[in-house]
Order: sequence, then structure tokens, then C-alpha cells
Amino acid sequence: MKAREAFFDNARFFLILFVVFGHLISPIKGDSALLSGLYKFIYFFHMPAFILISGYFSKGFNRPGYLKKVFVKTILPYALFQLIYCIFYYVTGYEDDFTLTLLDPHWTLWFLMSLFFWNLLLKLMAHLPYALPLAIIMGIAIGYVPFFGSYLSIDRTFVFFPMFLMGYYMKPEHFTLLRTHFSRTLSLTFLAIMFIITLFFIPDSFKDWLLASHSYVDMGYEGLSAAGMRMLSYVGMFSMTYCFLSVVPSKHFRFTKIGSRTLYIYLLHGFLVKLIGLTDAYNSIDEFYQYTLLLIVSVVICFVLGSQFVQKITKPIIEFKLPIRRHSMNY
Repeated sequence: MKAREAFFDNARFFLILFVVFGHLISPIKGDSALLSGLYKFIYFFHMPAFILISGYFSKGFNRPGYLKKVFVKTILPYALFQLIYCIFYYVTGYEDDFTLTLLDPHWTLWFLMSLFFWNLLLKLMAHLPYALPLAIIMGIAIGYVPFFGSYLSIDRTFVFFPMFLMGYYMKPEHFTLLRTHFSRTLSLTFLAIMFIITLFFIPDSFKDWLLASHSYVDMGYEGLSAAGMRMLSYVGMFSMTYCFLSVVPSKHFRFTKIGSRTLYIYLLHGFLVKLIGLTDAYNSIDEFYQYTLLLIVSVVICFVLGSQFVQKITKPIIEFKLPIRRHSMNY
């Protein structure tokens, strides 16, 4: 078995930490300009980078049985957790009626459905000439369709597919170039500038472009201006993803192993976040030092849900105990 690279597991750890932190601050981001800025800043790159890395590790899509493995790793846990979320939302009172739908993903589950479709699209488009520009055109065009939204995660599938395809095209030497001293210095500078821009100049409504789950009409845009906004969001996503990956360390740390278990954290953390939302915890959070507590809670959630103990007890419902080699798919 090929040894895991610390760089990618480190990247996954930080990305899943941003996912958890973003979800924790979401209920109160409207009460603080700082949290709102952080939220937009994180959403520029945390899922795009996850998707790019997933695309990078999908180079074996033509191998016999690969799509079957993808199905087992995505659609089966998606269906099970969709049912669990429907029950959870009803029992906890987030929804008044019990409604089971398999075609409209609950919250974070869109990623699993889209991941399955990205691999199908990869099989169709990977070897086409000018596939990446075509994928970008498709990502722009899907926004003009007013009725998909979150249904089957169609909007997000097409909007984020260029990131997945870009990851597929990338080679090890590309990631080596990302981590030169010059690239890291430039990236840190750009990230600092972008944080200031998101904090003071980018309106809160722009988050809908980063979530990529709304049509242009729903966001109040039409005509060429909508395509221009989508291109602007693509520029932000690609550049921020590049900068994030450039500053990720390559050495082994205590948290590196957690980066190999991000699927567990991704699927399970939503329950904790929603349970915290049922308490009065957010009512007393209005100071800067208290915001740092949310970051600490996010780190704790990642270490607990990414622990070997949690992996062992939840593996039957997340991986269905199938002997799939770790390097065949990565999250």
C-alpha cells in the first residue's frame, strides 16, 4: 500500500476544521462583522480545496470496479445518513413533520451526492479537448436554470466540477511548485489582503455565490451580469485554493492522522452542531475572546470525531466494512 502523504492529510485536517468552524459560527455570523468576514473568507476555499484534492485522487476512475467503489463510498452512506438526518431533525424539533426525501440532500450531505456525479462526469469529460473551459462554461450555464437548487445537488455538482477536474489534471510536481518559498510568501500576502477585502468590502449576500446552491434569479441577477459574477467567484475560488494549498505544511504533526479520517468528521459533526444550536450557548457569545472558544470547540470536535475510537464504532455505517484500499478514494 502506498504511504499517505502528510501534505494532503494536513490539508484535509485544516479544511475539515474550517468546515466545522464555519458551521459553528453560521448561526451568529450576522451579529458580528468579524464572523461574517471570516465566514466568507473560509467559504472561498474550504470546499473548493476539498473538491480539488478529491479530484487529484480520482485518477484511477478507469480502473475496473472503480465506480462501484465510488458508489459504496458515497451513495450508500448518503442514503443512510439522509434517513438519519430526517429522523434527527424531526426528533429534535428542527422540523415539525417527518419527511423522507432521498433526492434533496440534507445540509452537508450534498458533497457525497456531488462526489458521485463528479466521478461520472470525469469519466465522460476527462479526455475531451478543452474539458476544463467546457466545465467552467457548464458551471456558469447551470445558474441560468431556475428550478434545480439543492435537488440532487445539481447546481453544486456543475458549479464545483471545474475544481474537481482541475485536481484530476494536477500532478505531484504541481503541488511541489505550490510549496516554494516564493509561492508561500506570495500566498500569505494574498490571503491577508483577501481577508481584509472580505471583511470590509464584500457584501454578505456574496456568500450565496460561494455556496453555489442558488440560481441566478434567486440571487437577483440575470443576463451577462450573472455570468460575470460567477466568473468572479471562480477567480476567487481558484486563487484562494491555490494560496491555501501553498501554505499547508508537509511535515507530520499530531493532527496529521486526523486528516485521514475527515469523512467521519464531515458526516458526524452536523449532529453536534445542531445539538449545540438547541442550547443557550450562542446567547452569551458576543465578544472576540468568546469567538476563539468556538474555534477551540471546533478543534475538539475534529479530534474527537476523527479519533480511532469513533472510527472503529461508526465504520459499519460509514464504510459498510468493505475492504476498500485507502488510496482508491480520498476526502
